[in-house]
Amino acid sequence: MIRCAWCGEDPLYQTYHDQEWGVPERDGRALWEKLILDGFQAGLSWITILRKRDNFRAAFAGFDPEQIATWDEEDISRLLADPGIIRHRGKIAATITNAQAYLDLGGAEAFSEMMWAYVDGRPLVGHYATQADVPTSSALSSQISKDLKKAGFKFCGPTIVYAWMEACGLFMNHTRDCHRYPDLNGQS
Repeated sequence: MIRCAWCGEDPLYQTYHDQEWGVPERDGRALWEKLILDGFQAGLSWITILRKRDNFRAAFAGFDPEQIATWDEEDISRLLADPGIIRHRGKIAATITNAQAYLDLGGAEAFSEMMWAYVDGRPLVGHYATQADVPTSSALSSQISKDLKKAGFKFCGPTIVYAWMEACGLFMNHTRDCHRYPDLNGQS
């Protein structure tokens, strides 16, 4: 079975690739969780985040934005002591800020509608032959990044937003030889 080259041979990575990556996600809270995790990935490999994802969910109250938005310095200190997550003060503080911004935008439904409006409600399909052909950012990811920052979000630069868009299926960038390409290409 041929997969996108980036997922390699790790079974966890392959399962993520086969079942989640590039599949259109319309649940606003799931979109928010994935944006937060992509922010934590900055400077690291995605497999590092995948291996810690359950720990992140436990540490961040199931990514409940209503709860996270109320957190303070004591909560940041608690998270900085948690070896099961990425212990980066800026990323942890950004998660609290992003929960507040997410709620200010109107929560799950509003966030989903806002994000999917950028692609007119349908995934944009990349028809890339190889992983080397796939860009790491775009004019659209730059615009979304700018709009998110204007809304108060942190750790959401154009590269993070592009990776997030791929993960959530706003961009369908499975390579043409990947076994997932035909199925997901048909969702556009």
